[in-house]
Amino acid sequence: MGATRWGICSAGKISHDFLEALRTLPAEDHKVVAVASHDLHRAQEFAKMHDIPKAYGSYEELAHDSSIDVIYIGVIPPYHLSATLLFIEAGKNVLCEKPFGMNAAEVKTMVKAAQEKNVFLMEAFWTRFFPASEKMHSLLKQRAIGDVVVLHAEIGSLPSVPWGAQKELGGGALLAVGLYCVQLACMVFNREKPESIVASGFLYETGVDHTASIILNYSGQCQAVLTYTRRANLPNRASICGTNGIIEFPSTFWCPTQLAVNGQMEEFPLPLPSQKLNYPNSTGLRYEAEHVRQCLLQGLKESPIMSHADSELVHSILDEVRRQIGVSYPQDHP
Repeated sequence: MGATRWGICSAGKISHDFLEALRTLPAEDHKVVAVASHDLHRAQEFAKMHDIPKAYGSYEELAHDSSIDVIYIGVIPPYHLSATLLFIEAGKNVLCEKPFGMNAAEVKTMVKAAQEKNVFLMEAFWTRFFPASEKMHSLLKQRAIGDVVVLHAEIGSLPSVPWGAQKELGGGALLAVGLYCVQLACMVFNREKPESIVASGFLYETGVDHTASIILNYSGQCQAVLTYTRRANLPNRASICGTNGIIEFPSTFWCPTQLAVNGQMEEFPLPLPSQKLNYPNSTGLRYEAEHVRQCLLQGLKESPIMSHADSELVHSILDEVRRQIGVSYPQDHP
């Protein structure tokens, strides 16, 4: 297999950053061949900016481009299901941005479709593929801090998109940022389903959440204590506290470039982008892109690191948190 040939679904901010990340990888391994937007002019401008050979004014055209190996989906969350199913039906492999679906039911629908069509499908939880995250996983496997007792994680930032509080556009802080805390807990506690979930939070007048805290109780009397907000900038730290020590992400734990074990800091620098990024550390998207390539080379239909079951677990927790704090989307009542 030569270069992995990417098609890009959407010409938005995250797609821009994803392409900047791809530029940091060898050109002989990754090639972007087409981009699609519902606005042809926007797709053409995006293609010109990123030196992409083809621009389409519909996702259907992208789906039927036979030169594409895998589609990256960067549309807003309410359209993840329809876009993913469109590409799966066309026999395309798919990397879809998080949150995979608006709820666990949508995730199961996508997974079932991918299995029936025998194509690769993965949720783009980029955190799992950072070298610092891999180091954390290795340390936990080695029991470097003994038995994990408590995970603390917090994420807070002011909204970066104008639709952040609009229910019909998938707004709300849990699906935008809080899910990073939840997925970290799923990583740290080795894919275990929590024994109980306790959540309390506050909503915008539009009915979507802006702030909440979550406690996930695990077997062995262990806890994940998670806080997220869209009303303030938090330190964005995470600490994994065990019987023999502490692993800490001092900042931006969802895209980490530093990790400390019992106070000893290790750096994991990222390549510099060629253009301005929209989000912090976005060249780190390179790690998930390369992982997708390796999965395709091996003929895998799901990732061993971010599996279908992993996505279903994360989204089942998100559903219960939303139920407790009172956030419901139209997709919950089809």
